[in-house]
Amino acid sequence: MTLANIFTTLLIIFTSFVAVYLIGIILFYLILFIISAIQLRKDHNIDQFEQYEEIIDSSFSPPVSILVPAFNEETGIVPSVRSLLSINYPEFEVVVINDGSKDDTLQAVIDSFSMVRVERTVRKVVDSKEIKQVYQSTLYENLYVVDKMNGGKADALNAGINVAHYPYFCSLDGDSIIERDAFAKVMKPIIDSKQQVIAVGGSVRIANGCDIERGEVMKVGLSKSPLVVMQVIEYLRAFLMGRIGLSRHNLLLIISGAFGVFHRESVVQVSGYRTNTVGEDMDLVVRLHRLAKESNSGKRIVYVPDPVCWTEAPETMRILRRQRSRWHRGLFESLWYNRKMLLNPRYGLVGMISMPYFLIVEFLGPLIELIGYVLIILAPFISGFYTSFAFMLFLLAVIYGSLLSMSAVLLEEWSLRRYPKVSDLVRLYFYSLSEAFWFRPMTVLWRVEGMLQLIRRNHGWGEMSRKGVSK
Repeated sequence: MTLANIFTTLLIIFTSFVAVYLIGIILFYLILFIISAIQLRKDHNIDQFEQYEEIIDSSFSPPVSILVPAFNEETGIVPSVRSLLSINYPEFEVVVINDGSKDDTLQAVIDSFSMVRVERTVRKVVDSKEIKQVYQSTLYENLYVVDKMNGGKADALNAGINVAHYPYFCSLDGDSIIERDAFAKVMKPIIDSKQQVIAVGGSVRIANGCDIERGEVMKVGLSKSPLVVMQVIEYLRAFLMGRIGLSRHNLLLIISGAFGVFHRESVVQVSGYRTNTVGEDMDLVVRLHRLAKESNSGKRIVYVPDPVCWTEAPETMRILRRQRSRWHRGLFESLWYNRKMLLNPRYGLVGMISMPYFLIVEFLGPLIELIGYVLIILAPFISGFYTSFAFMLFLLAVIYGSLLSMSAVLLEEWSLRRYPKVSDLVRLYFYSLSEAFWFRPMTVLWRVEGMLQLIRRNHGWGEMSRKGVSK
């Protein structure tokens, strides 16, 4: 056998491996799609107002501390705080943590809400950088601002945990816009489970293109930017398909840092947020699973699709690239720091299914996909390499990258129906069909870049400038 024949044989073997890999992922997501569709339809058939009215009106609903870490969020922080102060929930406090901002974030909140300095003894239950001053609003007694030394988002959240009064806290991004009934919806699983649920994640949607006034989404719309539209589709797929399906069997490892509720004491038991990772939100959820399994407490972590938080998405390639490479680094760090759980029966389905899934599919997947794209491109130029193999890979890539996204758009229309304009849904549908031809390969490259940054030990956060989506 000649060297050329050996090379061609190896290529065919590896192409077959990539094909089997993609088929496995497609089947896995098909199962998640079926589970998600059943769950969404089940929830849709329940009287949406009646099931939350009791929580909104009840004095027995657990109070919540809403933590808003803010670093250079001058453009969006005030409308975000306004939206939080108007939520429908019996008892809550809003704690804005100014993490050493270099712009006028702190002053904007002080001026807008008439904040004054207060003497406050802070009990340090988790480590954080020095707190310089605590302010309280003279207009809203449940609104506080913590001014602290810069330490990053995770450190800011730890400082907020130290300041918080209540047994549950919610982490929100500084540019987030929350729907008024979102907290009643996100707290319902905690109340119904009699505190067996220690963390709940809600849906995060993209605010670009929406009409927002005084911190409230007045009209849901779709951005004209193709880059933003593709992110909308990505979010629909991640939240409506991925997280509902994983949550159904307590396999969820990610609660978005943009919107999640946690049992404060459980978080304190795992020493709060880890500050030496860019994936602090996933790392915290994994460690909470670890705590629950090691203590045999039966505690659960769930996702509910209906409570919605709106946030600004990157509108430039440069910012989106930094975001995706950073997310991929954070994924690896979360898996690495908790590697003892991987394929460890002690941690149940989380160790045997969730951890391998996130390692093989989510982390290693982009590298395998990238090699598949390269093989598709090179196939016509490789002697003896059958073009049928390349066509098969291309077809699987289209199914994986486009048809699954199209299914997520259909789920959105079938159940939640957040986009009222038919033209917006049509755009989402047709853009989803184009994903495999430009957006998916682009994000694959950026995620592989994140892997290279890990090798080079690049741990930077990266600039994330915002325009502000509020009017």
